[in-house]
This record gives sequence, structure tokens and C-alpha cells, in this order.
Amino acid sequence: MTTLETGLSEATRAAIALDERYAAHNYSPLPVVAAEAEGAWITDVDGRRYLDCLAAYSAVNFGHRNPEIIAAAHAQLDRVTLVSRAFHSDRLGPFCAALAQLCGKDMVLPMNSGAEAVESGLKVARKWGTDVKGVPPGQANIVVAHNNFHGRTTTIISFSDDETARRGFGPYTPGFRSAPFGDADAFAAAIDDNTVAVLVEPIQGEAGIIVPPDDFLPRLRALCTERNVLLIADEIQSGLARTGRTFACDHWGVVPDMYLLGKALGGGVVPLSAVVADRDILGVLHPGEHGSTFGGNPLAAAIGTTVVGMLARGEFQRRSAELGEHLHRRLRELIGHGVVAVRGRGLWAGVDLDPKLGSGKQMCLRLARRGVLVKDTHGSTLRFAPPLVITDEEIDWVVDRFGEEIRATA
Repeated sequence: MTTLETGLSEATRAAIALDERYAAHNYSPLPVVAAEAEGAWITDVDGRRYLDCLAAYSAVNFGHRNPEIIAAAHAQLDRVTLVSRAFHSDRLGPFCAALAQLCGKDMVLPMNSGAEAVESGLKVARKWGTDVKGVPPGQANIVVAHNNFHGRTTTIISFSDDETARRGFGPYTPGFRSAPFGDADAFAAAIDDNTVAVLVEPIQGEAGIIVPPDDFLPRLRALCTERNVLLIADEIQSGLARTGRTFACDHWGVVPDMYLLGKALGGGVVPLSAVVADRDILGVLHPGEHGSTFGGNPLAAAIGTTVVGMLARGEFQRRSAELGEHLHRRLRELIGHGVVAVRGRGLWAGVDLDPKLGSGKQMCLRLARRGVLVKDTHGSTLRFAPPLVITDEEIDWVVDRFGEEIRATA
């Protein structure tokens, strides 16, 4: 065990023990028990502060308890929080209109979790394929990328390469085929007359912040247009200013047919996701064909409208781009000194460790001891994705401690 694990306080041990006793073991979290948070910082039950470099997988892009978002939530809590879609609410229309405008699309299908947005997008694509493209019922296929991550529902794990997520959960949902991420020729070969959509993350997050070749997304866009196939961009982690642009697709000047959004859309306060597309796509849905009791509820819609307004100002995109350059520059200084490679865009970086330093999980534990919270993936890769309210000085503080830990471990 690490020093962090062996030196836990009684309060921390008690909180973790209660989780272990009553919460299903579908996660293996670091032994840090959050009690409060503000901006880019988390405070644990013992009063110790940590700089959060995960931001809840980009759900906390705007910082913990962002004052503007919290004010919107408080105001809506005093009015109405949920009526279901059995009735209209005065918050749903403004939210959908604002988000549609931000995306340059006609319509919004509001949901809750990111996986729910992906599932909804897949349903819409199949219905579009049947009703509009004329694919025979039950024959539609969708092309996805190797090493994708779109969630862990039964349908989504059916086209995942992650055996941990798949093993034991079959039978799997048919209708998917996979091609190497970044290889437009392979995607072209995978598409046939019954293909209704191509689903990709513009930058793969769980895979280790993998940025594709510059011609990949533009070629996919042209290919989908030529073959009458929907291009679906899963921007649940990469979107909403994380990479220095409103959407990661913007780096390549690509506009997908459908955006899948979530995480930061709820401002770090409530689950809120959405499928956003033009009317000729989302218009295939009719009453009773899809729904969600909490989807587009007044509380989430009020918060989402505030988030969209903040994004429309552009300040968070600028912060991510400018601070991201600083983060990547500082991280690249460690290449050859315990770091093998640094990838990413904006305030999103994948850092490959020299295996001699131990696993990514071990490094995360050691960094937590120094007050830095990051998350590992694929064995020896760390993901840095701090809230966009982080400062240059805080970035330096993080990287300095990372460098200190590397030197201490080498």
C-alpha cells in the first residue's frame, strides 16, 4: 500500500468502509473522500485540499460551484424542479433554443446522462435510416471506432473493445462494425448501403486523449455526405470548451450531422445531456417513440441555459486555449525525464509515463499524496483535465509536483 493508503484518518477510513459495504463495486476510486469543493479545488473530510485535475471527466468544466451556475440553480429551486414532459415548462423552450443556436442546428432532444444521449442518438440514426434513407427495417448498421468510449450500457458495450466492460454481459446488440480511429480509408471500406451513421469521438478521451490525423474528420465528413450517412460526433467529454473551442470538431472545421452532448452541459450540478441535430433528422421522432421522465426538467434546463450563455461569451474557450498551451508546454518539459509522450488539445492532456515509474494508478496515488488529483487509463497513461477556471500559477504548481514525484520515484 502507498503512504496515502496506509496513512488514512479515521474519518476517511470510515467513509470508505461505508461505501465499500453498501455501494456496488463498479469503481475503484482513489482513497480521497471529498467533502467540499470550490473552483479548481476539492477539500476532503480531514480538511486537506487537492487541486482537481480531472473535473469529473469534464463535467466540471466551469469549476466546482461556479457562482453563475449556482445562482441559476438556487433561483430555479425556488420555482419548480420537475413536471415531466407530460406538461410544458417555461424553461425547456429557452434552453433548447439557446443550445440549438450554439450548435447551429434546428432541434434538441434533452436527456440526462451522456450514455443516454448516445443511446438516443443511435435510436434516432436507425429511425432516420428506416424512414428517410430507406434502409430495410432491422438491417441498419453503424460504424464506430476502435478503442471508443461512449458509455457502458448494454448496447454501447456491444461495440466496445474494452473486455472489462464487455465480459459476462452478453448477448450483445448487433448492428455495429468497427474501424481504426484515424483511418478514413478503413471507415470508407466499412460503410455499405445499409450504413446509417458513423459515430466517433473527435478526440478519444478514455483511450488516452488521442488526437486524430488532421485529415481524418474532414475526410469522414466528405465520406458521410457522399454516402448519405449521418456523421455523429460524441462531444460529451471533448465539447463545451474543453479543447479550446466550443466543440473539438471546430479544430478541423467539421460540422457533424448530430452532436451528442453531456457532462459540462449540467454545469457540474445536475445530469443533463442532449442530442442536437437538424429537423430532418430529429424530426423522425414522434410522441411515444422515445422519452425520459427527467429529460429537460426545469431545473436542468435553467442550468443548461446558463451554461450555454456562458459558452456563447467565448471566455471559457479562450481560457482553455491559452491555459492549455501553458499546460502542454510545461508537461512536455518532462518528456525524457519520466514522461514518454504528451497529447491533447486545450486543457486536456494525455501523458504517457515511462513504465519504470510504475503504473498510472500508482502514480495517481502518489500525486494525491502531494495534493494533485488525476486519473489513469490504459495502464500507464495519466489524464489531465482541470476545470477551466484553473490559473497559470496553479498549472505550474501541479506540474512542479508531478516533476517532483517523478524524480522521487526514478
